[in-house]
Amino acid sequence: MRYSSQVKTTSDLKANADEVLAQLADQREPPSISLNSEATAVLLDIASFEQAQEALAPLNLLALGNQDLEAGRVKPLAEVVARLIPWRRAGSGIAACLCGGLRQHSQSRRAAG
Repeated sequence: MRYSSQVKTTSDLKANADEVLAQLADQREPPSISLNSEATAVLLDIASFEQAQEALAPLNLLALGNQDLEAGRVKPLAEVVARLIPWRRAGSGIAACLCGGLRQHSQSRRAAG
C-alpha cells in the first residue's frame, strides 16, 4: 500500500476531521497528512495501529536481545540450566527459582556488608 495514494492537508484535517476519521474507519486506508506540500505523517485507525504494534513486538524483543549480546550481557546456556534444574526438581517452579535467586543474592549481600 502506498501512503501517498490518499493525501490530506493539515487544513483538510482541521476543517473536516469528522469526515476524515469516518472515512478512515470505513476504508481502513491510512491517509498521509501533508504540511507545506510535504507528507509528514500517517493517520491510522486504532485497530491498524494495535495490529502493527503486535506485529513489531517480537522484533523489539529480538533487538533487545541483540543489544544484550553486543554488550556482553550473556550467560552460557549450561550455566542457566544448571541454576534452574535444582528448583525444577523440587517442584517449586520458575517463580520460586527466581525468588530464591533473589533471596540468595540478598543474603550474600548482607553477609558481605
